[in-house]
Amino acid sequence: MVQTHKEVAPGRFRETFGRYFEDFEPGHVYEHRPNRTITETENTWFTLLTMNQHPMHFDAEYAKHSEFGRCIICSPFTVALMVGMSVSDVSQKAIANLGWKEIKLTYPLFAGDTLSAESEVLDKRESKSRPNAGVVTIRTRGFNQDGKLVCEFDRTMLIAKRGFEVEAKAGY
Repeated sequence: MVQTHKEVAPGRFRETFGRYFEDFEPGHVYEHRPNRTITETENTWFTLLTMNQHPMHFDAEYAKHSEFGRCIICSPFTVALMVGMSVSDVSQKAIANLGWKEIKLTYPLFAGDTLSAESEVLDKRESKSRPNAGVVTIRTRGFNQDGKLVCEFDRTMLIAKRGFEVEAKAGY
């Protein structure tokens, strides 16, 4: 997590987060913290909020007859958590998410598992249409508490350059 502060008045400081376009370097890997232990309740809430009605996510009697023998965490919840875990490191200064691709779900998560995530910078380039921003592509990987890769995806974002972030305009 990239956390710094800026002085907004004499002796008064405000915390800031995130990386500017200039801070990204291809090959760098950011380990996101804190990790996240997932509960059965959160998984059920997510399935209800998103109207995902597959019983593998909330019907223990149904799920015990599956190859897993129990309910599994809803995969869009896994992706959403990994994105959320990465925001303060890689997209706090984003103007927009431009896309996700190559989402791979490689191992199931279960209630009680602890998810960790990291992001590797794959590419960065100047924006062709916005001189105040650049395009950054990262690969985010999620692991369970045993170090097993459970999910990975690539995400491309439009990231503000120094001096052009929304925080400055909003007095944030």
